[in-house]
Amino acid sequence: MFGEDIFGTPKPEKLLMGVVHIATNPGDLVLDSFAGSGTTGGVAHKMGRHWIMVELGEHCHTHIIPRLKKVIDGEDFGGVTETTGWQGGGGFRYFHLAPSLLETDKWSREVISKAYNAEMLAEALCKLENFTYAPSDTVYWQHGHSTERDFIYVTTQTLGPDQLQQLSDEVGPDRSLLVLCAAFRGTSSQGGGDRWPNLTVKKIPNHIRSRCEWGHDDYSLKIENLPKAPPKPVASSQTARKGPKARPEEPGLFDDIEGGGQ
Repeated sequence: MFGEDIFGTPKPEKLLMGVVHIATNPGDLVLDSFAGSGTTGGVAHKMGRHWIMVELGEHCHTHIIPRLKKVIDGEDFGGVTETTGWQGGGGFRYFHLAPSLLETDKWSREVISKAYNAEMLAEALCKLENFTYAPSDTVYWQHGHSTERDFIYVTTQTLGPDQLQQLSDEVGPDRSLLVLCAAFRGTSSQGGGDRWPNLTVKKIPNHIRSRCEWGHDDYSLKIENLPKAPPKPVASSQTARKGPKARPEEPGLFDDIEGGGQ
């Protein structure tokens, strides 16, 4: 078919025809996860079966697609074409898979792949939340939509009340927005409640964020995360009264702030 010997031991179409005939019926789905030159898909197509083929190498572009186009156009006259009475027809769709979301670093920890940028993460989360990924060129918070008035916004930032209020004002009363962020403050457990009825605020799912970190070269400790030294004992009550006023403890990231926190 290609005018050269591509594989040392190519599968004969007649052999595949026997296997497909024994194992399937017309209309069934045939899977070949090591497609090679596409023999399985070509034979299944001629026999009236649906098929899925997977190939990691360049054979998909150099051999499989050209071969299947010949089958569809009725220009493949070899193999089992005559036996099956195949004269052409049908079609196929070709998908290029994105790189894996997770990879293993040198410490054997699962991290989000460096190949993923913010746009790819937003697209993945749109799929998880059943939204259509369709980022707007003019509105920064429109990363996708489920309806004409329901949108999704993905950010790795921690959002506070002021930012959420600004988002709510821009979304307006006639639209709704699902906000996926690293963390948020100043909202109730319902993710906005009555304060911002047009917003639903959620953390990026734990299986993407909490269990993994973005890939980087080291995991050096951050100064703010180091254990604090215990306070020095107060010499006397008089000294305590004259000393500087104790600074109130700052709230944690997920402590209640202005009506609750998540």
